[in-house]
Amino acid sequence: MPNFEIENSLNINGLIVGVDEAGRGPWAGPVVAGAVCFPDLKIAKELIPFINDSKKLTPKKRERAFELLQKSGAYIGVGQASVDEIDSLNILQATFLAMNRAVSQIQEKYSISFTLIDGNRLPKTNWCWPAKAIINGDALSLSIAAGSIIAKVTRDRIMQNLAKEFPMYGWEKNAGYGAPAHIAGLQKFGITIHHRKSYAPIAKILQSQKK
Repeated sequence: MPNFEIENSLNINGLIVGVDEAGRGPWAGPVVAGAVCFPDLKIAKELIPFINDSKKLTPKKRERAFELLQKSGAYIGVGQASVDEIDSLNILQATFLAMNRAVSQIQEKYSISFTLIDGNRLPKTNWCWPAKAIINGDALSLSIAAGSIIAKVTRDRIMQNLAKEFPMYGWEKNAGYGAPAHIAGLQKFGITIHHRKSYAPIAKILQSQKK
């Protein structure tokens, strides 16, 4: 279970924000980043039993953790990068853009001292805060794990809403990943404005339409 040891080990007298994303792999929809800061150690300790890497939680437990975070007094930011931004920048840079937007939401109200980012790479453009990349950070750092929950639940809700407009692809269940229902929908109905045209399966469909 993630805990607060990494945050404490930094010995930083200031706000530490954990950042993670959801939606790098799907064929449709935005990439979403969540940023979370625990300004009070008491808040962090109270949430430890409920917070984990979002991929290791059931949907019901993710929703519960999401609601607890919203009510906890933690500082929370959410950022998105659109399908157009993913296609024009590439998914890595679009992810960093979403992360920047998420952290900036917190920065608008509070002065951030340090950021912990899930993964092995750090943003290099327009990142205004000291940062450290943590491999498997969502399984180690409570702040990053909380960010992963915010990102995942937010993105799932976005895809569920999009599924009401485009019910042919099963996004309410597969969140835009290349699941069988999504593939079947693509074969029958083609692509939508929410599909990532730079992704190989979608690009292949576009290419076949030109023939």
